[in-house]
Amino acid sequence: MLDADDLITLVRHYNPKSDCKLIRRAYEYGRQMHDGQFRQSGEPYFSHPASVAAILTEQNLDDATIVTALLHDTIEDTRSTYSEIEREFGHEIAELVDGVTKLTNLQLSSTETKQAENFRKLFMAMSKDMRVILVKLADRLHNMRTIKSMKAEKQAQKARETMDIFAPLAGRMGMQSMREELEDLSFRVLNSEARSSIIRRFITLQRETGDVIQKITDDIETELEKAGIEAEVFGRAKKPYSIWRKMQEKDQGFSRLSDIYGFRIVTNSESDCYRVLGAIHQRWRAVPGRFKDYISQPKSNGYRSIHTTVSGRDGKRVEVQIRTWQMHEVAESGVAAHWSYRDGVRAENPFAVDPAKWIASLTERFDTAEDHDEFLEHVKLEMYSDQVFCFTPKGEVVKLPRGATPLDFAYAIHTRIGDSCVGAKVDHIRVPLWTRLKNGQSIEIMTAEGQRPQATWVDIVATGRAKAAIRRSLREEDRERFIKLGRELARVAFEHVGRKSTDKALRTAANALQLKDADELLARLGSAELTAREVVEAVYPDLVAKQGDEIDAARAVVGLEPDQTFRRAACCQPVPGERIVGISYRGRGVMIHAIDCPALEEFEDQSNRWVDLHWHSGVHPAVHTVSFDLTIANGAGVLGRICTLIGEQGANISDLHFLDRKPDFYRLIIEVDLRDVEHLHSVMLALEAESDVASISRHRDLDRKP
Repeated sequence: MLDADDLITLVRHYNPKSDCKLIRRAYEYGRQMHDGQFRQSGEPYFSHPASVAAILTEQNLDDATIVTALLHDTIEDTRSTYSEIEREFGHEIAELVDGVTKLTNLQLSSTETKQAENFRKLFMAMSKDMRVILVKLADRLHNMRTIKSMKAEKQAQKARETMDIFAPLAGRMGMQSMREELEDLSFRVLNSEARSSIIRRFITLQRETGDVIQKITDDIETELEKAGIEAEVFGRAKKPYSIWRKMQEKDQGFSRLSDIYGFRIVTNSESDCYRVLGAIHQRWRAVPGRFKDYISQPKSNGYRSIHTTVSGRDGKRVEVQIRTWQMHEVAESGVAAHWSYRDGVRAENPFAVDPAKWIASLTERFDTAEDHDEFLEHVKLEMYSDQVFCFTPKGEVVKLPRGATPLDFAYAIHTRIGDSCVGAKVDHIRVPLWTRLKNGQSIEIMTAEGQRPQATWVDIVATGRAKAAIRRSLREEDRERFIKLGRELARVAFEHVGRKSTDKALRTAANALQLKDADELLARLGSAELTAREVVEAVYPDLVAKQGDEIDAARAVVGLEPDQTFRRAACCQPVPGERIVGISYRGRGVMIHAIDCPALEEFEDQSNRWVDLHWHSGVHPAVHTVSFDLTIANGAGVLGRICTLIGEQGANISDLHFLDRKPDFYRLIIEVDLRDVEHLHSVMLALEAESDVASISRHRDLDRKP
């Protein structure tokens, strides 16, 4: 465990004027408060706060933040109180410790509604003092570094939370090295096999090609020397998670992935940055569409750098970042650079953003969000770095997430513009509304009176704001139709558990789900924003729980080890009576596929992971969800009859959503809970016999792989 003298030495390295007595007093107080407490690894608990403080010294942070790290768990886990800490260490430190305690008590892994509220609390805490979140990030980093001592289930929960919230938050704050380490540590837990595979391939690549990084570094240094530019070059292979994410996004194997190396060139002046860029582009061919100038267009967290990708040695793509030393400091520390000390004084970095202004701009925009979808989209837009910057015809910049379309652009300007959009021009050329926008493009939106959002727009747009606005408009336009459909879905769902969907039951469900009234509940049910199961569960949770608990996980499938768990693959949705095979995952049990599932092809060379399984011969309850792809006539009462027909077969509709709406036919996906393959065939036969059903097939979504 790091002792007080070692910690003080780390602080005095960048701040010789630090208050050593204060740090030593906080160290002894924290150790005394945690005396007798131990981590799951068996170490004394206080080794954790001491390590968190050490992590924060890497950011050259002030004494108050270091002391807060030493005390951050005292109010939560010991007999210490806010008043005592305020008396011993002052108001500022007491407020910081209290802020970290409140963040710790937030349950960030939850439903979207709760998650939106937790994000609001998170940013409110940040708005009071950003150092609270810096301590929390360091706390999470040390917990992830020592996560192996936790139970497997807890490891997975913490890793998902880190990947979803803390890693992107660190990235949004500009703390890139911390973000990368958090991602990699989470990746090790969530997909250890993929990570190990990438590392093994890296080792093989190095063996075959030699030290490529040193060779390319030498090439760059030679070009800079020719141009008479003084700069330092740093090269590295990208992190396993970054490579894996690129493989997923581009749907490419490791051998086809080219830009797996990254290089930073740090110069003494801004003008040298552009001279370096010229030298690099003169020597190597630039890759189109891979140039970003964050010096002339800085990110809101103060990040400045030039990014370019070139075809380097042997045709390998190489990503190059060019920046000055001051820009580099902000790139590594992000918003934390505001509190950095150097030689005993607060470092004056012209590129360090004022945290108070930055967080105020965030919270101001979040406060204007109309609903949870829109708020969470604001959060993701601010936290994730994959963004595109487009221009209005007047030259104003509009920031959107990568993958956004002209429709997202229209709704970002104003809901009225989005609702009445009939077309768009990108760089003065007419393009389809589903076109993906790129950095620097100029967008012109064409509108027409009387135009209304189309149902297919929901699948075109990428932002939560646009999706929420489109759904709201569709809900208002089709409200009566959705209420009728919702009433029929509710009737079938309640009858399935032996109850009736009375007006009182619907009002009770609406109150439980915090909706305005029964009509609002039915409209959302009919538009597939709520599932029938959620509505029934709101009134009769015991009946739904009883149905869900009937299946015995130990007896449903034969062939598992005593301690193995199983899940049905979402891609093929096997049901009892079908031939099945299992694929084992370390720490995640066994995934069951139908024997003819195309997804099994990727496991052909991994025979050690195949598990021979079959369904238990006993009677299975109707809890196995299967998706049907239906095309039905667009006529009065048709969908209601379909729902009734499914209910008459003893099956329950768990979800429903439309793929396409035409004047004569609808195409939709219906998810139905079934017992076994015979039950599946009986439902399909009943639907095929219905005259208004044009076609029915079993929907298998190969994009939904485990």
